[in-house]
Amino acid sequence: MTSSGNDHRPQTLTKPAFSEKAAAELVDRVFGLKVSWLRPLPSYDDQNFHVRVLRSREGAEGAQEYVLKITNSQDSQEPELIQAQTQAMMFLSAEGFPSATPHLTKDGNIMSLESGDTGPGNQKYTVRLLTYLSGTPVAKIATNAQILYEIGKLAASLDKALTEKFHHPSVKSLHRGQFIWNLANVPLLEQYIYALGQNKHRAVVEQVIEQFKRKVIPKLSSFRACINHGDLNDHNILVEHSGSLESPEYRVSGILDFSDMSCGYYVFEVAIAIMYMMVESRDPLGAGGHVLAGFESVLPLGAEERAALFLLVSGRFAQSLVIAAHTARLYPDNTEYLMVTAKSGWKHLLTMWELGQEAVEEKWFETAQAYTEHSPALGAAEGLGQEGNKGTE
Repeated sequence: MTSSGNDHRPQTLTKPAFSEKAAAELVDRVFGLKVSWLRPLPSYDDQNFHVRVLRSREGAEGAQEYVLKITNSQDSQEPELIQAQTQAMMFLSAEGFPSATPHLTKDGNIMSLESGDTGPGNQKYTVRLLTYLSGTPVAKIATNAQILYEIGKLAASLDKALTEKFHHPSVKSLHRGQFIWNLANVPLLEQYIYALGQNKHRAVVEQVIEQFKRKVIPKLSSFRACINHGDLNDHNILVEHSGSLESPEYRVSGILDFSDMSCGYYVFEVAIAIMYMMVESRDPLGAGGHVLAGFESVLPLGAEERAALFLLVSGRFAQSLVIAAHTARLYPDNTEYLMVTAKSGWKHLLTMWELGQEAVEEKWFETAQAYTEHSPALGAAEGLGQEGNKGTE
């Protein structure tokens, strides 16, 4: 399989494979911090460790927690892109968003390029130490209308802040024309569709791609452009709750993983958020309306943007399912993590596709409309019963 440019290929054998011992030594050598304990965290194509360090300050001993992020060797060849992502995290944190910030290296840099301790050739990996954010991933809670609304609101607010106020020189690297995860690039999935085999799943994905090319691509110029986080999924949003266990009130306590940032469109972000929140909901079709309502409380969508929403959500399902199937062939050991979305993703995509655009949009738009007719709190409360209860961790 050939590729024209790094961003085009969704996955090659470039994932780091540092041992825990090597990771602890990295923290000491590069950041000057002594590790008290360290454990691996799941990851798609990078390597992450949850690290606690022993820290001695004048008159005080303390432990602090970080995430050691070792970027895959392919993305590590684009330092300006990683610089843009890290600067965006720092900017968002300064703007009041719950985003991690980097602990500087001993040389005062936000990242360092390091050689791997395993693997073929002399692979180089970008290493960062990011503050650890507390909270529970949305994937592990029983979602309700209130948190879905908050996530929609967050998606709009975050992209708006980045687009209007983030002016670091590295921003130009976010123009990632062939990036496989940018929603504009759903047609690029055709070269990876082989991974699905021949079945009804493949037939639906082929229809999604075909309609996307016909109905979405020609309309891109009518969408409002912005910088997208690009991956507000149920594992990348952390929440903390207050209130009773029966009716918890959630707030977002962490936004993770900026590696899919790219220049795109506001409507892409809400479509991506809707797709991932559907995966975690007892009422998947109902979830979309609450996310949309939260998003539109900050950035109401235009008519062309709304008309594309169904195919954009379907397109993101296709991206997630096709790329996971392709990647699982390269990394059979990581199949369980890679196929997390696939467990229910196929079911949701097939259900959406069978119901059709009109029925699905009617459900989303009616739910969102209810919020404008009442206060957001009342709108959210009315929808609480729809989500069901998955039980908490």
